[in-house]
Amino acid sequence: MTETLRPENAEAVRAALVEANAAGTPLEVRGAGTKRAIGRPVQARATLALDGLSGVLSYEPAELVLTALAGTPLAEIEAALAEQRQCLAFEPADYGALLGQSPGGQTLGGVIACNLSGPRRLKAGAARDHFLGFKAVSGRGEAFKAGGHVVKNVTGYDLSKLLAGSWGTLAVMTEVTVKVLPAPEKARTVLVFGLDEAAAMAALAAALGSAHEVSGAAHLPARIAARSAVPYVRDAGASVTALRVEGPGPSAEHRCAALRALLGAKAAVEELHSMNSRTLWAEIRDATLIAAPAERLVWRLSVPPAAGARVGARLAAALGAELYYDWAGGLIWLAVPPTADAGAASIRAAVAETGGHATLIRAPYDLRAASEVTQPQPAALAALAQRLKEAFDPAGILNPGRLYPGL
Repeated sequence: MTETLRPENAEAVRAALVEANAAGTPLEVRGAGTKRAIGRPVQARATLALDGLSGVLSYEPAELVLTALAGTPLAEIEAALAEQRQCLAFEPADYGALLGQSPGGQTLGGVIACNLSGPRRLKAGAARDHFLGFKAVSGRGEAFKAGGHVVKNVTGYDLSKLLAGSWGTLAVMTEVTVKVLPAPEKARTVLVFGLDEAAAMAALAAALGSAHEVSGAAHLPARIAARSAVPYVRDAGASVTALRVEGPGPSAEHRCAALRALLGAKAAVEELHSMNSRTLWAEIRDATLIAAPAERLVWRLSVPPAAGARVGARLAAALGAELYYDWAGGLIWLAVPPTADAGAASIRAAVAETGGHATLIRAPYDLRAASEVTQPQPAALAALAQRLKEAFDPAGILNPGRLYPGL
């Protein structure tokens, strides 16, 4: 049984890392542990849990900036923002239900470290684009900071971009500063029914190429749509292509009507308001639509949007996979039956032909331990990643092997 260390401040984090570095003790670094089942299992002698580093340190609504300790629950952050009618515009995903946990447990630091972004990414950018600065401790036990409280705050290396998506393998963040934005006043979603994948991708591309400022663009095949909690989607009996617009009420209403006129000539259309719209995009964001059955293995594929339908059709035929598309076809959520390699050979081959990457999000422990869970890196990129690891964590004590074997 591994020991769990729960530091309550940044100095205690530094002391723990100094000791671990000197002893060569591998550590599993986590926030609330909601994403421990993603990535390769970490072989560590102790766990460094950061959920004791909790609390909002400063929030300046007029300046659109918030600073909090890394272990602060995201629910607490979002509640504080909601009081000021503001939000995290990158719409952080919550994979709790997908991974068999209770949703709502993740921390701000964990979201940033994993660079998790939702459907609004195609308009607002990824989590790393809203990450302004941090304080952290390297694997050497050295405290450092980078960035600041304004958007244009980088001279030299942009370490915020480096740590976002590093999954705790380079340094342990103790404090995080993020940009926040006004929450949309209204959200409406246009639903287009019965399109096949090719026609759906064309519709999504047309909508995104219009002047209507679409903030969500997804396509759900009929079997996936039938699992939604939203009546218009669940009862459609056909595929559902969804387009979201957000903003002031009159503007959202006008743009929604324009999208219906643009797309309704060749297919039936409907419109969702308020709660139903929010529910649908939460389902798309959190991949709850393919969470069942639990024995299925779940992949997250990022490909060029123009290639999404082609990749999806190929893998559905080869693997008997269920899937749906977000980011106008650029993000594919794929659920495959259990196999020895989780369908990795077919998936990697399909992605290689178009460019992009594939990550195994849900799989049993033994399969994750024996597989390349993340996209294999070209030799030059792997060498660069190794040099970065050696610079920040020369003893290799931080989440060893979480992303790649031997890293």
